[in-house]
Amino acid sequence: KVMHLNYDNNPMNSYSLNGEIIEISHQEKDLGVLISDSLLWNDEINKSISKANQMLNWIIRNFTLREKNVMLKIYKALIRPHLEYGVQLWCPSPEHGNWSLILGLEGVQRRFTRLIDGMGPLPYSERLGCLQLTTLAERRFRGDLIETFKA
Repeated sequence: KVMHLNYDNNPMNSYSLNGEIIEISHQEKDLGVLISDSLLWNDEINKSISKANQMLNWIIRNFTLREKNVMLKIYKALIRPHLEYGVQLWCPSPEHGNWSLILGLEGVQRRFTRLIDGMGPLPYSERLGCLQLTTLAERRFRGDLIETFKA
């Protein structure tokens, strides 16, 4: 398959191999990350949000114990990896049009923290403080700093 990137007036040539024209693809999955020809990451981010919500719903259905320590371990092992896989590649920048994606990612963590015993009625910032968690945006920023300043 061939993917033409919509960048700098790409002529979008067709290619052949052994006389057969190679199929053109507009979106491909590589190492578990969806890459589109426009290099927009909306589909990948929505896929991550969807998968994390599926795991969250599975946890709601199958776990009756909602103690803080147990739920934190479940969150860190089963949900957060879906929200952070490949984030250095597709991190949504806080600009016009991306806020729904950023709030969607944060909404999964917000929803999960409400499930923990005694945390439901607290505001989100207080829940994060009690659980010693940071927002996902802060984690992405911290991860970017670590990657930038690795020696």
